[in-house]
Amino acid sequence: MIERKAEVVWEGGLKDGKGKMKLGSGAYVGSYSVGSRFEDGIGTNPEELIGAAHAGCFSMAFAKILNEAGHNPSKIETDAKVKLVKEGEGFKIESVSLHTTVDLVDIEDDKFLNLAEKAKKNCPVSKALAGVDISLKAETISMKV
Repeated sequence: MIERKAEVVWEGGLKDGKGKMKLGSGAYVGSYSVGSRFEDGIGTNPEELIGAAHAGCFSMAFAKILNEAGHNPSKIETDAKVKLVKEGEGFKIESVSLHTTVDLVDIEDDKFLNLAEKAKKNCPVSKALAGVDISLKAETISMKV
C-alpha cells in the first residue's frame, strides 16, 4: 500500500484568512486564500491541485496503456480544467475537462481514442472523482506512418 500526505494550515476566518499548503514530499509549499480560490489572487487553490493531480495521473496511465498496446509515446502533454460551481449554500466541483496531446507515430485514430478513454477510466484520480463529469479531448501531434 502506498500512502501520500499533504499538510495545510489555515489562519483566521474565511474572508480574512490565509493558508499554506505543503506536499509531504516537500516538492511544493504555497499559499492559498479566498482570493486565490474564487478570484485571481496570488497563490494556489484545491481545484488547481486536483487538476494537476488528475492531469499527472492520466498522463502516466495513458503512457502505461499505450506501452502495453505496443506504442511508445515520446511525449504526453495534458492539461486539466476543474470547474467549481455554486450549489445551494456552498460549492461543488462540477466537471474536469482533460485535454491531452501525444507525440506518437503509427497508431490508428480509433485505437488511440479508445486507449485514451481506457486511461481516463482507469486512472486512480478519475476513480476518486467518480461523482464528477470528466471529459477528454485527445489528439496526436505526429504524422501517422
